[in-house]
Amino acid sequence: MEALTNRLKPVDRHKMSLWERIYLPAVFKGMVITLRHFFKRKATISYPEQVRPFSPVFRGLQILNRDEEGRENCTACGLCALACPAEAITMECAERKPGEEHLYREEKYAAKYEINMLRCIFCGLCEEACPKDAVYLTETFAPSNYNRNGFIYGKEDLLIPDPKTDPEGFAKARGSRINNPQGHGNER
Repeated sequence: MEALTNRLKPVDRHKMSLWERIYLPAVFKGMVITLRHFFKRKATISYPEQVRPFSPVFRGLQILNRDEEGRENCTACGLCALACPAEAITMECAERKPGEEHLYREEKYAAKYEINMLRCIFCGLCEEACPKDAVYLTETFAPSNYNRNGFIYGKEDLLIPDPKTDPEGFAKARGSRINNPQGHGNER
């Protein structure tokens, strides 16, 4: 009877010789491979002392951007939440009150903005969907935590520092990716 698929392979059932039965050639082959890898450069990095170089297209922790006057760029349009395939972003919008022009650029702003980092897949679709350049993925790892609630970042955790009160923190948070939107950092 012929097999339905042609994946059937005949098995060689010849008797093993004494040399094959004691497995010495296989053991020596394994030792040669081990010794060859023993003298190669190690793949691991001693993290605190050495920093791993990342690709220019690395996507890390999200931030909410401000303009040079310190106003929030986010207008709570919800496009980032709609674009997120993991549904990690939740937001609630509110109307700007008179006298808050120095805090928000538009009439609407995000009163509540949360990202659940346990759901986030770092795809970058939120960054691409944002029409106001308010959401950016930085070159920072998502930090570790001991409980699940620590991975839900609110608006106060995601906003970069105010350029008027903390210009150094603002410049550091903006980084190379925001200054150069094509993703090419400072070439060294």
